[in-house]
Amino acid sequence: MGVSGFSGSIRKACQKKVALFDESKMRYALRATLAGAFLTLTTAVGGIAADNSMQIHHDLGKFVFSFLFAWGLVFVLFLNTELATSNMMYLTAGVYYKAINLSKAVKILLFCTLFNLVGALFIGWLCSFSAPFLNLSDTSYLVTVVGAKLSKGSSQIIIEGILANIFVNIAILGFLFIKSSSARVSVIIIAVFMFVYLGYDHVIANFGSFSLVMYNNSHMINGFELLNILRQWTMAFIGNYLGGGICIGLCYAYLNNTKTIYQD
Repeated sequence: MGVSGFSGSIRKACQKKVALFDESKMRYALRATLAGAFLTLTTAVGGIAADNSMQIHHDLGKFVFSFLFAWGLVFVLFLNTELATSNMMYLTAGVYYKAINLSKAVKILLFCTLFNLVGALFIGWLCSFSAPFLNLSDTSYLVTVVGAKLSKGSSQIIIEGILANIFVNIAILGFLFIKSSSARVSVIIIAVFMFVYLGYDHVIANFGSFSLVMYNNSHMINGFELLNILRQWTMAFIGNYLGGGICIGLCYAYLNNTKTIYQD
């Protein structure tokens, strides 16, 4: 079997991830921390912009938030950071191609997730001292979004997590397959906008939104309790893995494991 563009990209990415993880866990942790931080920064901007936009028209807030949040994945991809939900695709396909063993893939994915959370918590903490986040109310966009996420049942979170990470990894595939930087940016923003607008659950995005309301505003949210938060994040993680790892990663790995010329 010839090495297709997709399988070649997966093998190269897994090789880089393993090398960095084995040689310098601190550097890997920092790249993962930056990914969580970048998504939380765009969540912060989107949340405040949504509040301001809703003063013009209530429905405008969701549109503005979804558009501004989507730039976070642009930052993550173009600035070479490590995001758990895209790693779900890379590492699952890598295991399929035997470019990485299963135990190492699991370790990297969990390590990446942990430090995505660290980045989110750090930015959330910094934002809690900034003027826009001192005046959040129970009607603020981020407060209502987090409350809605915590009120969902576990099965709904899993299903919406699957759908969210299908969208995200469509953006990742676009980044891999498309050569033009401007076209890449367009595909990323469109795909991410769609899942955010629908209110689906992306575990790292949830790290960010929860962190932004945690320090000053959690008392406004019903169900903002440790066990419920961990349940929400765990179900979102499972759904995201099924969507990004299985529906996209394993699917495209299988499609490109062929001797035919029809390869990505």
